Amino acid sequence: MKLPLSDNKFLFLLFAIVLVVGLEILSLLGIHIPMPYAPFVFAAFIFGIGYNVLWSGVKAIFKLQFSNINLLMLIAVIGAFYIGEYAEAAVLVVLYVLGERLEDIGIENSKSSLDELVSKAPKTAFVKSQNEFVLIDQVPVGTIVQVKPGEMIPLDGKIISGETSVDEAAITGEPIPKDKHKGDTLFAGTLNKSGFIEIETTKLSVDTTFSKIIRLTFEASANKSETQKFIQKFSKYYTPSMILLSGFLFVIPVYFLGLDFNQWLLQAITLLVIACPCALVISTPVAIYAAIGNASAKGALVKGGKYIEALAKIKAIALDKTRTITFGNPIVSDVFPLNGTSREELLACSAGAELFSEHPLAQAIVDRSRKEGFEPHKAESFQSFMGKGAIAQCLVCVDETIYVGKLDFIKEHQPEDAEAEKIVEQLSSEGKTSVVVSFGKGVAGVIGLMDEIKPDSAEVIKEITAMNIEPVMLTGDNENAARFVGQQVGIKKIYGDQLPENKSEKIKELLQQYKFVAMVGDGINDAPALALSTVGIAMGAAGSDTAIETANVALMNDKLSLIPFLIRLSKKTLQRIKFNTMGAIAVKLVFIILAFSGYSSLVFAIAADVGVTLVVILTSLNLMKFENGGAFQKS
Repeated sequence: MKLPLSDNKFLFLLFAIVLVVGLEILSLLGIHIPMPYAPFVFAAFIFGIGYNVLWSGVKAIFKLQFSNINLLMLIAVIGAFYIGEYAEAAVLVVLYVLGERLEDIGIENSKSSLDELVSKAPKTAFVKSQNEFVLIDQVPVGTIVQVKPGEMIPLDGKIISGETSVDEAAITGEPIPKDKHKGDTLFAGTLNKSGFIEIETTKLSVDTTFSKIIRLTFEASANKSETQKFIQKFSKYYTPSMILLSGFLFVIPVYFLGLDFNQWLLQAITLLVIACPCALVISTPVAIYAAIGNASAKGALVKGGKYIEALAKIKAIALDKTRTITFGNPIVSDVFPLNGTSREELLACSAGAELFSEHPLAQAIVDRSRKEGFEPHKAESFQSFMGKGAIAQCLVCVDETIYVGKLDFIKEHQPEDAEAEKIVEQLSSEGKTSVVVSFGKGVAGVIGLMDEIKPDSAEVIKEITAMNIEPVMLTGDNENAARFVGQQVGIKKIYGDQLPENKSEKIKELLQQYKFVAMVGDGINDAPALALSTVGIAMGAAGSDTAIETANVALMNDKLSLIPFLIRLSKKTLQRIKFNTMGAIAVKLVFIILAFSGYSSLVFAIAADVGVTLVVILTSLNLMKFENGGAFQKS
């Protein structure tokens, strides 16, 4: 925990504590400040350090706010002064103020990751047409903005001139800079690392992805967890109950049992001191802020403590396939040359024809040919037949007409080929797409394509399963493709051909079966299912307004591995909250029992209360250092 040692008020508080505690130790050794000076010396400390606490307590009396913690302190100080325990009264106030200040420091430290977001936000942009810096809230959409190396990108936009590498850690949590070229999208709040660029703004400052992250992250602090709500509600009844209980502790022994007045007044005051629920109240918010800050630094925007708490209870996770488990980009998975065609000829000629097409399947074939070292053949006379295929004339292979497309399209131009049909059927059973190729002399070969599975998908599913959470695939893709991908990554429950409304119905069924269900999707066509689930998680949300607004958790990058990390972080956060809460209650119970037994010490009670508060803060802030170490790591 970072202490504000440069803060003069905090340094003065520490000096006062050392002095007052020193005087208390001397008094215990029999060395006292002589009368009549002692009351005035300690009163100076009490009013100098605790004026705001005492005044708040006085106002609480007039407003009949018996749940006000400062009222406890006011009663305790007056009682201690009344029985001549001046040093104890001063120790009580200065240590209580220290506890209050430590709470503030704990909250400030736990919010540090969030505050860092704000500090990174650019305030001005260099507008090309005006040749000067302009406040970003005065820059309209479509403005040309210049950004030098080492400067922050001021607004969302697209590069129209230049190229560079950009550190997008503030948005995605990714530490490795990304290369950016003309036409690429840039986000406000990211760092231009190397090149001079000009960008055309696409959003106003209030609508940028960065602004949304900042706004939603700070709104998350108001979205309290159920535990936090309970403790705050509990403290409203707890404080007046303890005031009443301390009254009984004084009245019954003194007026009904005839016991010593001063001793039982001191025990009642001690009960008031230890009753202060500081550590109890702060146990949840510091832990929640620390967890949200940690998640934000990793590229996960969690919209409140209630979702941190909910993630820890998840029993099933429904995952979309495309752009969640897979990249959403087709790649060549199989190459079957037929009838004496070489692999090079099949790929190079096919790629030559596909160069004219912008279809993702065509680009995948071109990429595979070049990856294997086969430069696509030059071709001409390209003709495209919507939904069927294409024809082109190869200039490298003499008198060769290239036919590429579906099997039925090839059959229109070439005789049937039993082996090709068998391969197409096999690829179809695996959920793959087939592109059949002919050079005008029968079928030359079949190229199989599939949606590329993310390299970490299988490991993530393994981690999720190891947590006793059931992974379920919900996808709009066909059943065969879904089952093939599910087998590759280890998902057993698979539902294909799901329209958005079907996904919503399936989420309702899962909620009935598992009670706590997370849904992971891209935040657009999955929006209804995300909204219905216990926790909706949007993948790759950077730049997607729908994903950021709809989901309870928005992953600003495409890292599926963040999901098991968030679950482990959530579980750890709840463990810390329970540990802090039970520890605080246990210490209070010990001193309450001692107070009723007549053996409690005011100084020890104060020290215990402050000590517990400090422990609660330190253990909670440790959540900011929690790392994603894999399925079997224990933190």
